[in-house]
Amino acid sequence: MCGCYLAKAGMKVLIAEQHHTPGGYCTSFRRGKYLFDAAPHCFGSYREDGMMRKILKGLDVDKGLKIHRPDPSDTVVTPDYRVSFYNDLDKTIQGFQECFPHEGATIKNFFQLLQNVDPQSFAALRKLTFKQLLDQYFADDKLKAIFSIPLLGINGLPPSMLSAFVGAKLYSEFLFDGGYVPQGGMQALSDAIAARFQEMGGELRLSTLVKKISVQDGAVSGVMINDNDFMPSRYVISNCDARQTFLNLLGKDALTDEFSLTLENMTPTMSNYILYLGMSAGFDPPLNPGTFYYYLNDYNVESAYQAISKGNHSEYHGFALRISPDKSTIYTGMPANYKSPLYWKRNKYKILERFISKIEEMAIPRLSQNILYKDAATPHTLGRYTLNYHGASYGWAGTPSQIILSCFRKPPFIRNLYLVGHWTTFGVGISGVAYVGFDTALTIAKRANKKNVL
Repeated sequence: MCGCYLAKAGMKVLIAEQHHTPGGYCTSFRRGKYLFDAAPHCFGSYREDGMMRKILKGLDVDKGLKIHRPDPSDTVVTPDYRVSFYNDLDKTIQGFQECFPHEGATIKNFFQLLQNVDPQSFAALRKLTFKQLLDQYFADDKLKAIFSIPLLGINGLPPSMLSAFVGAKLYSEFLFDGGYVPQGGMQALSDAIAARFQEMGGELRLSTLVKKISVQDGAVSGVMINDNDFMPSRYVISNCDARQTFLNLLGKDALTDEFSLTLENMTPTMSNYILYLGMSAGFDPPLNPGTFYYYLNDYNVESAYQAISKGNHSEYHGFALRISPDKSTIYTGMPANYKSPLYWKRNKYKILERFISKIEEMAIPRLSQNILYKDAATPHTLGRYTLNYHGASYGWAGTPSQIILSCFRKPPFIRNLYLVGHWTTFGVGISGVAYVGFDTALTIAKRANKKNVL
């Protein structure tokens, strides 16, 4: 997004992507006749006035995409309840109220709060955890767990650790206005953006690893790509793991002592274990194709997180699952601890088989009878996709102390270096990081006296 808007402003832009396809986690792959999304399965904030729609429309990217949204987009399933997020928010509220009539009025008030998260709300929510926010509104622990389950699946944190602001933004931009799926998978979105970038004169180099960010007289001077190809540049924008940016590409000697300490104390998110299943032609699931389901076999979200963070991957407290609209594939996953490459080499397929058994028990009886293809991505796999530290899925963990830290978006000790993406601590979800890229392009174009950005 940042590269597109800079190219639109008339600047000369090179994007160096270490992977052989654009998109990072936002990619798709084929195995025989089956198409799978590698990690993200949909995006949000695409309503008429949504941020993602505005940004894509500003590039004319949306015209070439066919985007589908299931209804409901998401459903939470527990031992006692099944509640859904419909495209009609009033219908969603009504469904929650029918399950929890004693919390009826409060549910409506809470949804209104989540729907209207703006900069003015930030001050009030910044220092709170999502658990503290829930406790302000509700007494029913099962209801509080149901509100927390999707956030554990999306962001990998329990309510006691997740920032209330991050949780509220995920609700407003990903659950209330989410589930948008491009025809052709998420790769179609990344490919459309990359194609538009090149149409506007940008240069995209795939399978091109940046080895070093060069600094001269306190400002960036360019990057070294591959082994010995130096690319001079007035501005450098990093979308990769912040640890890589600062410790490997810049080097610790380029950092201030204060920033080094901040970096050392930052905690990344966990990774994911993702299961990819290719189904037989006669597969007839009891679930709505396209809808994303969150399953939890009890209401202890904190306990589920503790088991995951300790690496107890055989304890299936829950998982998330989506059947493709044509019923040909299933994408299902759960947060996972990195552990080690050797651990995943030894346990990947053991966990895969246990995972399938758990899905049969909790969601789709006789599932294994219809599986023609099965494989999985581990945290080690996801780390190879993006070079993210330990395969981190969402950059830095969205805790109250780790959000909106300006030094991770524009380091003050080096001129003309910018970060975009999840590692900035500003962007939440695909639409959030798209906005950070767009806004960074505006900042740089303004500094360069370019006016043709919007």
